[in-house]
Amino acid sequence: MSNDLLLSPYSRGRLDLPNRLVMAPMTRYRAAEDGTPLPIVAEHYAQRASAGLIISEGIYPDRRGQSGWRLPGLTDAAHVAGWRRVTDAVHARGGRIWAQLMHGGRNGHPLAGLAGALPIAPSAVPAAAAVHLPDGTKAAPVLPRVMSERDIADTVAAYATSARLAIDAGFDGVELHGANNYLIHQFLADNTNLRTDDYGGGPEGRARFPLEVTAAVADAVGADRTAIRLSPGNPQFGIVEADPGPVYRPLVDRLDRLGLAYLHLTDGDAYPALADLRPRWHGTLIANIGENRDQTTRDAGEETLRSGLADLVSYGRAFLANPDLPARFAVRAPLNPIDHAHLYTPGPRGYLDYPTLNRTTLVSAAAPSSPAPPARRAD
Repeated sequence: MSNDLLLSPYSRGRLDLPNRLVMAPMTRYRAAEDGTPLPIVAEHYAQRASAGLIISEGIYPDRRGQSGWRLPGLTDAAHVAGWRRVTDAVHARGGRIWAQLMHGGRNGHPLAGLAGALPIAPSAVPAAAAVHLPDGTKAAPVLPRVMSERDIADTVAAYATSARLAIDAGFDGVELHGANNYLIHQFLADNTNLRTDDYGGGPEGRARFPLEVTAAVADAVGADRTAIRLSPGNPQFGIVEADPGPVYRPLVDRLDRLGLAYLHLTDGDAYPALADLRPRWHGTLIANIGENRDQTTRDAGEETLRSGLADLVSYGRAFLANPDLPARFAVRAPLNPIDHAHLYTPGPRGYLDYPTLNRTTLVSAAAPSSPAPPARRAD
């Protein structure tokens, strides 16, 4: 029997997990034009139901927050029905799945979303990233409209409504995307929040919107069904956070008091978020150590758990190409390469066709007379 922490059960609050491998949220653009997940989405997630926990791709909670064409939403009955097919499929195979609510903020374009309007953001700072439009991906940033206090209140309410719809759709909980240059992160970052009102300025003002959203969702569905992901100092897509500590330390202190299900925290080279913020967080912590780095290996995840910096470890690329990742890690089997050409195409190729280990491979790899080969990194 393995004594690996990664493969050991974890239980706290509503989290009752057979292992400590979390499937990280990954945008794949497999929704219909109205934002309803395509039928293939259910099978994709069901294939990965052996994960300790699945976190869905980013789902927009408000049409104004749709950051790309064919991204999925949770704003109406059709969306709920579409996601219910997904959650039922995962639960039928014994899995657990949480919805990640992701408002694009400045990431968007009038042609990219159903709202057909300018994206909204804390300040009038255009995104640096390309946008997925109906006629393809283009570097087409637009100047976002600055959010008024009415916009902010409406957006907070939209998150809460979408969280209720997520529970109606059968999700086990809701993770708020406060990382990687999406709206909540834009309120926290130096160069995307230039406000001088109560939602800007120093650390307290920058944290106000993230805290209001989190509190509203916790009130709507319960703190034990609410979580948040943060990526302090992540420079992706033109984000600048010169000194994250003074902003994120008081933010995590206040989030800690809410009794959330977990904090999903991205570590970085410029700012060691895990080491700095773990002492301030008393609940479950999911570490993501692969963002902007090489793909996270089995051994790197194990080391993170043994260091005490996290309770669970999230894997993105490895789960993308290996539906049976826990089984592969158990026998140190090699990993599949990623089909990069079909990452964001709408069909099943590069989505449903990654091979799994067969029984012969599992028995052979686990045999004492045949040493297990070391895990290799996916391409």
